[in-house]
Amino acid sequence: MEQPELLALIFDSWNESIVFVDTNHIIQYMNSPARMHYAKWGNILGKSIFDCHNADSCQMISDCFMRLQSGEEEVLFANNEKHRVYMRGVHDTNGKLIGYYERYEPPVVKAKMGKENFHS
Repeated sequence: MEQPELLALIFDSWNESIVFVDTNHIIQYMNSPARMHYAKWGNILGKSIFDCHNADSCQMISDCFMRLQSGEEEVLFANNEKHRVYMRGVHDTNGKLIGYYERYEPPVVKAKMGKENFHS
């Protein structure tokens, strides 16, 4: 099995959407969960990420991208009750930024600090 095919299978087995966007903000890759999630918008592969978002989101993407260009590896994009979203840079073997993707995490749940949380 060739490495690109293997990587595609690994990414398709991931439960979360993976959308890779190049430095021109063109969507270059979507894993299977992403293709299913964004299917209602049609085939967005090869389109600008800015064509898929409202003006406020476009500004947030631009701001995060500038931070990635400045050397940050990952930028917190959104943090709400549904999830935390990070924009993460992808670099070539020379360290040059070649694009970015969003990754999702569950929201931070604040634990109650009552007796029920402690074991004697």
